[in-house]
Amino acid sequence: MVRVGSRVRGLTALAAALALALSAPAARAWPDRLEGHGGPVQGLAVSAERSELLSASFDYAILHRTLADDGSDILHRLIGHEAAVNDVVFVPGRALAVSASDDGTVGVWDLEEGVLLTRFEGTGDKVLDVTVSDDGRFAAAALWDRTARVYDLETMTERARMEGHRGNVNTVDLAVGGNVLYSGSYDGSIRQWNAATGAFLRVVLDHGWGVNVIRVLPDETHLLFGTTDGTAGIVDIASGEVVAEFEPYGGPVLAAALDAEHGLAAIGSANGHLRVYRMDDWSLVSDYATAYGPVWALAFAPDGTAIYRGGLDDFVSRVSLEPGAPLDVAQTDFPRRFQLTGDMDPGERQFARKCSVCHTLTPDDANRAGPTLYGVFGRRVGTLPDYPYSDALKSADIVWTEETIALLFDHGPDVVLPGTKMPVQRLKNPDELAALVRYLKRSTGPATGAE
Repeated sequence: MVRVGSRVRGLTALAAALALALSAPAARAWPDRLEGHGGPVQGLAVSAERSELLSASFDYAILHRTLADDGSDILHRLIGHEAAVNDVVFVPGRALAVSASDDGTVGVWDLEEGVLLTRFEGTGDKVLDVTVSDDGRFAAAALWDRTARVYDLETMTERARMEGHRGNVNTVDLAVGGNVLYSGSYDGSIRQWNAATGAFLRVVLDHGWGVNVIRVLPDETHLLFGTTDGTAGIVDIASGEVVAEFEPYGGPVLAAALDAEHGLAAIGSANGHLRVYRMDDWSLVSDYATAYGPVWALAFAPDGTAIYRGGLDDFVSRVSLEPGAPLDVAQTDFPRRFQLTGDMDPGERQFARKCSVCHTLTPDDANRAGPTLYGVFGRRVGTLPDYPYSDALKSADIVWTEETIALLFDHGPDVVLPGTKMPVQRLKNPDELAALVRYLKRSTGPATGAE
C-alpha cells in the first residue's frame, strides 16, 4: 500500500501544482461567492457542458444558476422537498437534475421549467446521497433505511432495491453504464451490486469504520473512499486491496469530487480540511484548511482551476487551485448568526441555538427553511402567505401566544403538531424557555393577527 502524504512517487506538492498550471487552460474569472441560500449548503454539482451549478441546502431549496466570467445568475429556485436537501446532481445530456432529501424522497427536476417532475418515495428515512449513470438513464440513492435504490429516469420508476447492509447507507455510485452499483454504509463496508436486479455481488472492502464517501474512478477498476475516522484511500475493486491511503484528515471525511477531464480529485472533511490530488499519481496539488466548519460539498469549476465548496455558510465559496493565488477569498462573516457570543441576552442565546438557522425576525424570510417569525404573536399556525407549510400546520387550529410557543418547546413540535416538518427542538430548562419566549415577544415586531 502506498502511503500518500505531501510526497508521492517523488513529486512534491509544489511540483504537482506547477504541472497543473502548465497543463490547465487559462483561468476564468468564475465567481468567488455564490449567494442566495438561507441555510447551510450540503450538496453541489457543476455541469461543464452547461456552465451551470446546482446547490442543495438545509433551507429545503436547490438553486440552479449560471457560471460565467461576469458573475452568476439564479435561473431557478427549485422548491418541492419538505426538509433539508442533502445532495443534487445533473443528469448528463438532459435538462434534468436529481436530488436527495431528509424528507425521505428522491426528487427529479426539469431544469428548463424549474419544476419538480416526480418524487420517489421511500420509507421516510432520510436520503443522503444520489448519483446518475454516465448515459443519464439511471439514478441511484443511498437511504438511511439500510437500502440503496436505483431508478429508471426514462420510465420514472424504481428499477432495483439493494438490501443487506447492517447500517445506514451513506453513499452510492454507478458504473458499467449504470449496471453496477457500489454502496458505502455506516456498517463499515463497501458493497457491489447488480444495478438491474438488486442482486448482491460481493463485499469490496470491509473497513470497520463507517463509509461516508465513495467515487468510482474513471478507469472503473478502483474506488476512492472516505470514512468516519478520517481515513481516505483508493481500493482496487477486483482484489479489495487498499492500494493508496492518504494522510489522516483528523475528522470524518464528508465530501469528494472528481474532475476526469483535468485528472483531479478533491476530498473534504468535518474539520474543514480540503485536499486536491492529481489522479495519475495521487500527488498533492492543494492542501487547504478553513476554520469555519465542515466541508459538506465539493464540485470543480468547469475549467479545473478552482473548486467550489459548501458548508455551514449560506453561500458557496470558490477555492483557487492556481499556484500563488489566494485560496479562499470569500471567507465567512464571523460570528455567524447561529454562533454564540459572550454578551448575548439569555433569550437571544437560545434563539441563536434553536431557531436562527431556520427563521428570521424580520418581514423577509431570507430564503430560510422556516417562515419569518415577524408578527408571530397572535397569528394562527400555518397562515403566513406564500410559505409552503406542511399539511399538519395548515390544518392546525393553534394561535401563537406566549403559552403555545412555550408548549412547543417544552413538548417538542413532533408532539404539539404531529406530522410537521419542523425539526425536533426541545428546551426543558424553565428559565431558558422563559427567556426565549420573552426575547421572541420583544423581537418579532408587532402582532399581525390571523392572516
